[in-house]
Amino acid sequence: MEICLSFDNGPEPEATPGVLEVLARRRIPAMFYVIGEKLRDPKARALAEQARDAGHMIGNHTLTHGAPLGCRSATEALQEISETDALLGDLAAPERYFRPNGGGGALGAHLLNGAAARHLMAQRATVVLWNAVPGDFRDADGWPATAHAMLRAAQETVMLVLHDLPNGAMRHLDRFLGEIQDRGWAFRADPPPGCVPLRRGVPGQDFARYISGP
Repeated sequence: MEICLSFDNGPEPEATPGVLEVLARRRIPAMFYVIGEKLRDPKARALAEQARDAGHMIGNHTLTHGAPLGCRSATEALQEISETDALLGDLAAPERYFRPNGGGGALGAHLLNGAAARHLMAQRATVVLWNAVPGDFRDADGWPATAHAMLRAAQETVMLVLHDLPNGAMRHLDRFLGEIQDRGWAFRADPPPGCVPLRRGVPGQDFARYISGP
């Protein structure tokens, strides 16, 4: 089985350096979906640059990580996407990855509104969702057991969402990755097709499931 590893809601000077060190030592690729407003901090931006230079993919995870875009006005949704694109600049992967925030990992029509969807298609963006969210952001010590259970139950390539946040959860990252490497999991740098409802602006058959309204 394969897994694509991703980290949301950074960069964070208290957490991201340790994550990057573990990934480098274990030679594991990952995707980092960053919050745009954090890139205004030079220290945080330097961490995103470090991740990019190490070969990891950097994507847009909205400007503020507020309410999901499907619950917001067209103007707000477009601002959340476009301002982050501007802040990313040359940090962004050529694929122009975008991950909406789900409000705790839920999938559904709350992820995008029509304006956001049309903008992403026009910009030839690639929307990356998920199929495994073990909740490290709310359970700093229990998430590895939850993640292992998700991996055991997986029937397809896993798009795992972790968070490089300073809540102590990432102190378990090295052990967790070692355990799944020992179990024979292979790590891939690109997201699995089943978690990509929009690729380079072209919608898949299920893209409409993630859009509220017309």
